[in-house]
Amino acid sequence: MEIVELRPRLHLFRFPVGQAYLWRDGDELTLVDAGPPGSGSALVDAVTELGLRPGDVRRVVLTHFHGDHSGGAGEFAELTGATVFAHHLDAPMVRGEVPGPAAVLEDWEVPLFESVTQAVPTPTEQHVYAAELQEVTDGDVLPFGGGAHVVGAPGHTRGSIGLHLPEHGVLFTGDAVAQAPETGVLLGVFNQDKAQAVASFRRLAALEADTACFGHGDPVRADAATALRAAAARYATA
Repeated sequence: MEIVELRPRLHLFRFPVGQAYLWRDGDELTLVDAGPPGSGSALVDAVTELGLRPGDVRRVVLTHFHGDHSGGAGEFAELTGATVFAHHLDAPMVRGEVPGPAAVLEDWEVPLFESVTQAVPTPTEQHVYAAELQEVTDGDVLPFGGGAHVVGAPGHTRGSIGLHLPEHGVLFTGDAVAQAPETGVLLGVFNQDKAQAVASFRRLAALEADTACFGHGDPVRADAATALRAAAARYATA
């Protein structure tokens, strides 16, 4: 796992597919997303490598139910005692109660989807978050980062969320937005509802943010709002 410092309070944990983020408020830590199945112990090691205590991770906030973001949550929570949060519409999938709806793939996405699917381990019963799951919804404010605003961002999944920390100018977009080396900031792929995903992209882009952290691709570390708004405008009529 690659560890990248984005700010003194913010680190990126990069997996072969996808990434998670660690936010620090003094001795209290928050993890945004938890990597693919089997990542729990690797996350514990990463937190320790930073000189921090895994037991100080109070919460894991999932941006959506897909396995490359939620797969490590159960194991990590069991190892650390952290509470896991997810949007109420994605919570049943995180708990393993029902299968997740399939994405509606465009033709060009099919080979990419097959490649990514092969690279992410298949969840097993031990990867399902079995303890009590705290459900959130659009407009909730979680107690980290000076107040982390839950921003409903459906389209990638029905219960996809962003997290906005206005006090620090930080935005976590999950897979609603991504960045690719060749094209820069763009709409996330593998969406259940593209029109809804475009609307969510535009909603996230309207927020004030200096740093934008994506589920896939390098974060934007400065003047993120300008980059997101320019990219979202390309999809305005989608």
